[in-house]
Amino acid sequence: MLLSVFIALVASLYAAYTDLKKGIIPNRLTFPLIGLGILLDAIFSYQIGDLLFFVYALIFTGIIFILGYTLWRLGAWAGGDVKLFTGLAALLPFQPYLLRYSVLGVPFPIIASYPFPLTLMINSILGMLPFLIIFVFYIGLKHKRHLIEELLEPIKDYKSGLILSLIVTSSITLTLMITSILQLQIIILTLIIIYILTMMISKLPMKPKVVIIAIVTLYSIYQNPKLTIIGILILWASIILLQVIRKLLGKVAREALQDEIKIENLKEGMILAYKLYKKDGQYYFDDKSFLEKLKEAAKTGTLQSPGELVLASMAAGLTKKDIELLLKLSKTGKIPGKVKTKRGVPFAPAIFIGLLLSLFVGDLAMLLLKVLSIIRGIS
Repeated sequence: MLLSVFIALVASLYAAYTDLKKGIIPNRLTFPLIGLGILLDAIFSYQIGDLLFFVYALIFTGIIFILGYTLWRLGAWAGGDVKLFTGLAALLPFQPYLLRYSVLGVPFPIIASYPFPLTLMINSILGMLPFLIIFVFYIGLKHKRHLIEELLEPIKDYKSGLILSLIVTSSITLTLMITSILQLQIIILTLIIIYILTMMISKLPMKPKVVIIAIVTLYSIYQNPKLTIIGILILWASIILLQVIRKLLGKVAREALQDEIKIENLKEGMILAYKLYKKDGQYYFDDKSFLEKLKEAAKTGTLQSPGELVLASMAAGLTKKDIELLLKLSKTGKIPGKVKTKRGVPFAPAIFIGLLLSLFVGDLAMLLLKVLSIIRGIS
């Protein structure tokens, strides 16, 4: 098992390097990885005298391949990602126990009830966020410096975050007073009251807003100074962080990961930023987000069909035939001479991060459930 873990770590690290440098995960890595994983499963199954180990290993590997293939067909993953996940599933069909420890009485690594390869997949997807932050910062610093300024706006506008944290703190204090008087212990109702009070205080004119915040905050500090001050600081930092993440996952990420390029300069493997449709004889790129479409449908009362899909925005990128079609449509004036392409975010580094998390922390989804259960128990 230790050999399998070592091979998996080295392979995923090399895949992360090649994905970052060249934008590909080579077949010379993934195909031997799948074969070697299955071979090691067979050897280990023979050593322990349990055929079911090998059978389950094959089943888990097959499940991961099917899931990955489905995501590839949907355009979410590239082929190299699917093959790398399949190879890692073959190498590590079950949770390896490298290190055991506990934090606040919670044993780590946290084991899920489903197979380890699914834990790896979940952790890799969740591990994409820190890598995406680093990647967007890199693109912004190198090519689009104005995006870094926009991303850091919540930090520069720290006063607004502080005011919001004081409003939320006041709302929590008032809610605790109300629930203690009425003897309410329902978490959902408590959260609803906090939300309503936050909205009400936020919409007040400045003078009464300041008065309410000042009185309630001073009362809270008088009751429990340490908890109140720490709570305000944590809320303040959390609000700023959430605003940064919101920008990162929204406009900043979109602009950082998109380039406008002339159609004659397109190359195979480039990814269209938006799908190309044909409707009523007209060609157009559908650049509306899912939320924008929902809002439009709510206004009109109908969800309009986008038309016939001509070209999809697939992770595999454009083919030579796709580029020829775009050139033809551009020359006849049916589409503009420039199109937006998106940079394929390398996923292999996130897979490497996900593997480390899976080995030493465990399943992040299960960890979140444990944290929620602990909070529920305290409340």
